[in-house]
Amino acid sequence: MDEHVKDFITRIEPKDMQVHDNLAVIPLCVNGNGGPSYLTLKEALEKGTLTVKEVSEGGTVPELKVINKGNDAVLLLDGEELSGAKQNRVLNTTVLVAAKSEIIIPVSCTEHGRWSYTTSEFRDSDVIMAYNIKRKKARSVMRNVRESGRYASDQSEVWDDIQAMSGNAKVHSNTGAMKDVFESKEQEFDDYLKSINIIPNQKGMMVMINGILLGFDIISSASAYKVLHPKLLKSVAIEALLDRKKKTIVPLAAIAKGFLENIATCGHTVHKSVGLGFDYRFEGTEKVGSALVHEDKVVHMAFFTLAESEKIGKMSGFRQRRGYRTR
Repeated sequence: MDEHVKDFITRIEPKDMQVHDNLAVIPLCVNGNGGPSYLTLKEALEKGTLTVKEVSEGGTVPELKVINKGNDAVLLLDGEELSGAKQNRVLNTTVLVAAKSEIIIPVSCTEHGRWSYTTSEFRDSDVIMAYNIKRKKARSVMRNVRESGRYASDQSEVWDDIQAMSGNAKVHSNTGAMKDVFESKEQEFDDYLKSINIIPNQKGMMVMINGILLGFDIISSASAYKVLHPKLLKSVAIEALLDRKKKTIVPLAAIAKGFLENIATCGHTVHKSVGLGFDYRFEGTEKVGSALVHEDKVVHMAFFTLAESEKIGKMSGFRQRRGYRTR
């Protein structure tokens, strides 16, 4: 594993667990690291320095145009949803958009039944893709970027998973929008947001549902994380709401350190990011992950525990090529 990434992992400090119902969250802090300065999607859109639109009047499903007119870089997080224009989309990978730049970003559709303008530009949806759907998307993006250099998802799988989630939540959406499922649970989300509090200098969270560790997200900036915290929490809270067990299992906090130690053994590939920096893709026998690294600093890192059906020989060829680099 890359020394900068390995060093970052050793600096992650799990803090005291917070529990609400069947969801347990371990706040993550980082001892040192630094990193570049940037705004979040929400902040840049509110300032009016960032514009996200279709690539053309006709549009194309897997790509959007981002124009950053500001003097600050902007962090677009994997799974963040943009609403409006011809249909809602989510980021396929984390992108750090340079100041005063224009780029095309890879996205997936999260609104199967609409292809017509509701707004000329995209807005912040205030949603990050449901955690388990994001995990499956991360695997398909990993396959595609490794094989073709394209940060493309399995769009049909994304649509199928959103439809299944809607059915599980008993939510009917005229356009098949993931956002409609989230909006139907806003009252329940408030309970999670009140019970699971952000702590000083927090930069990430490790999450568990029904005693099973799902993974974590962590970024380099505490101020940016504070903006992203509600979105990240709702991303996993929707899964907790739809997978309630009769008896809640409270996990041991000690497994957090074991999880962090284990990811250092994962094989990885390195690819040029869509924006600034390099995109690292990790895969082990039971987990997958990614990291955006710019100027030798980890800007964002995410790891997911694979579902049982995903662990058995699904990516063995990649394990054999462990350590292969395209940088």
